[in-house]
Amino acid sequence: MFRHSARSTQLMALVSVAVSGCLLAGCSSDSSGSASSSGPLEVWTRSDAVDAKAYQKIFAAFTKKTGIKVDYKPVVDFDKLLQQRAASKNLPDVTINDMGSLGNYQSQGLLEPVDKSAIAGGSDLTDKSWVGATGIDGKYYGVPFSAQAQGMYIRKDWLAKVGKKAPTTWAELLDVAKAFTTKDPDGDGKADTYGILSPGSTTNGYLSWWTSNFVFQAGGEFVGTTGDGKYEATAASDATVAGVKYAEGLYCDSKVVQPSALTMTTGDSYPFFDQGKVGIVLTGPYQFPRFDATPGKDKYEIIPVPKGPAGNTVLAEGENVYLMAGSKKTAEQKKLAEFLITPEAQKIGMTAPEAPVVRLSVNKTVDNAAVYKDDRWKPFEDAYNNSSEPFPSAINYQPIRQDTADALNKLFADCGKDVKGAMATLDNTVQQELKSQGVAK
Repeated sequence: MFRHSARSTQLMALVSVAVSGCLLAGCSSDSSGSASSSGPLEVWTRSDAVDAKAYQKIFAAFTKKTGIKVDYKPVVDFDKLLQQRAASKNLPDVTINDMGSLGNYQSQGLLEPVDKSAIAGGSDLTDKSWVGATGIDGKYYGVPFSAQAQGMYIRKDWLAKVGKKAPTTWAELLDVAKAFTTKDPDGDGKADTYGILSPGSTTNGYLSWWTSNFVFQAGGEFVGTTGDGKYEATAASDATVAGVKYAEGLYCDSKVVQPSALTMTTGDSYPFFDQGKVGIVLTGPYQFPRFDATPGKDKYEIIPVPKGPAGNTVLAEGENVYLMAGSKKTAEQKKLAEFLITPEAQKIGMTAPEAPVVRLSVNKTVDNAAVYKDDRWKPFEDAYNNSSEPFPSAINYQPIRQDTADALNKLFADCGKDVKGAMATLDNTVQQELKSQGVAK
């Protein structure tokens, strides 16, 4: 995910024109990357060193099965480097990245469309995962690879210490968060614990990512579809405002989030849970290895996210396999995509010892519970299947997520400001962004 606002749309459009022109013209390159028909298949993932180990196992199995070699590159600063490669007219052959990146990449002409009916094993994938691979024109521009939803980690030993049960509603969540903040659940005699962890930084739109869960639970959203392939800003709706007000209250009224939360990314904030300073975390299932180590598997439990006025809907996310435009290895691209959705590859990705890169399998023939042998995954699977909502991936949602995070960060920093008014201002900003993309109602 990269920082991008409506103000940079013109720059992105210029890149798009340059890249699209090159791809349509069949530009060539001397490298062994996508512009060459020889050499290994160049594959990128948005990954750190830990996730890279899992991908290496998957690609090794692919090479063993097909004989096709893979030049694998785990990339942390993914979007910046991808734009550089786009500008140099030499994209990698295949990338695995967030489904939320689809609209941005497709609008730039970086992706090859996918014939769903021609993908071996494509019918075994869930319908919900295919929705996240669909472009604004109704065509598919990716092959689903992994799915996930948010869940709630909570210190069960702290619950016992403060005499509370696991929360099931917003009111109970606030009550527990206050108790964790004020009743010394770690027993050290110091006022140094906090109720709920929040990555409130504007970097990569983190605060929007976190707050969206509460907005969904209030029945709102920042962008709504009109049902005809068009979208409209809904930040000023009563439901969205209600969700934002609840999240703002955690910062401003009850003050149950960790100190300096508005400057923190997820990586900055997670140590507060590791080190026993925060008792509740709303995040995905990929944090099991970390939190099992510290604070320890015996110290916390996973619970369904507490219900707001409209239910307990959480953010759904996932990753797609993208076949990058301009590649001369189209047959190899397709074979890799087909392998990645097989039960064999999905299970390798789910059982990587360091961290799973396939969180919930997109393949309907894979039994998540049987693979993981861990009941803690069930709340995440139930949430994804029954009560989750993704950001709209068909459009370029990245600038909207960034503008939303900027607005929320300012609002939460200036406690006491008019939430409705702030959301009305954001609504105008989002609507202008939708218009600039040509997708506004």
